[in-house]
Amino acid sequence: MSEHNKKCLVMTEKQDDEKLEILAKSLEQDLLATYGPMLSGESLWKSLGYSSADAFRQAASRKKVPIPIFSITHRRGKYALTKEVARWIAMRRLNINES
Repeated sequence: MSEHNKKCLVMTEKQDDEKLEILAKSLEQDLLATYGPMLSGESLWKSLGYSSADAFRQAASRKKVPIPIFSITHRRGKYALTKEVARWIAMRRLNINES
C-alpha cells in the first residue's frame, strides 16, 4: 500500500470516528432525556431491535446481547447504560463492527 493510500485510509478512519461520536452523542442525549442513565424493560429490548421481550430474554440467557447488561439487587429485569445503547445504535447505523 502506498503512503498516499495509507494517509487516505487514516483520514477516512478519523472521519468515521468523528461521525460515530457525533451520532452516538446525539442519540445518547435523546435517550437520556427520555429514559435517564439506564434503560430496562421494553425500552431496552426495543432499542436493541428485539421483536419481543421473549426474544431479548432468550438472547440474554445465551449471552448474545450485543452490549453489557446487568442486574440490580432487589430489582427485576436487566439493565444497560444509555450511553452504551446509544453507541451500539450509532455503530449499527454507520455499519461499523466492534474492534
